[in-house]
Amino acid sequence: MKAMILAAGRGERMRPLTDHTPKPLLKVADKALIEYHIEGLVRAGFADIIINHAWLGEQFEQVLGDGTRYGAHLLYSPEGATALETGGGIFKALPLLGTDPFVVVNGDVWTDYPFERLPRTMTALAHLVLVPNPPQHPYGDFFFADGVLHEAGTAKYTFSGIGMYRAELFIGSKPGAFPLAPLLRTAIAQGRASGELYTGGWFDIGTPERMEQLDRKLRLRD
Repeated sequence: MKAMILAAGRGERMRPLTDHTPKPLLKVADKALIEYHIEGLVRAGFADIIINHAWLGEQFEQVLGDGTRYGAHLLYSPEGATALETGGGIFKALPLLGTDPFVVVNGDVWTDYPFERLPRTMTALAHLVLVPNPPQHPYGDFFFADGVLHEAGTAKYTFSGIGMYRAELFIGSKPGAFPLAPLLRTAIAQGRASGELYTGGWFDIGTPERMEQLDRKLRLRD
């Protein structure tokens, strides 16, 4: 099974840090954010990893290379000057991802989520990892109960940026920029989206202040 790390965002809220460095290549505790994902995926057996990129994208290939030093096989899905958003970026990379279910991880989050927990087989179109709502996102994204995502309910959680998908989720999609969320909501409405709640370490690196907070946390841990 293959994995994809979404790394094409511009990182506007992180400027000026992202004026010269793509957000997933920013370092916390002396390691680039994206390297934590690569190492975690490899530990879980996902060694074939596709990375999409747009803004300053050539830096990913220069810094990470072919992945040999991580025990990974890295391939790249360049999107040019303008990113294709989450849905468009995954859709463009489908020929590299193959026909089996695949993992997708947002490159601008940090987590200690054990990727080996993800299902190796699935009949749902999507399986999302949810987390408790952080202070900056108090209302959450999706209703969740008993391993299933719902259109309505009492418990609403935040999407972690970690998901497993089947290529069939993108049937009817066309090349170009489009978000992933509408496809997920359609799958939920059809009863074809599962999920799980993770209560371990997870940070959305949306501001320089949150990145500094994570840096302090990881240095204290080490």
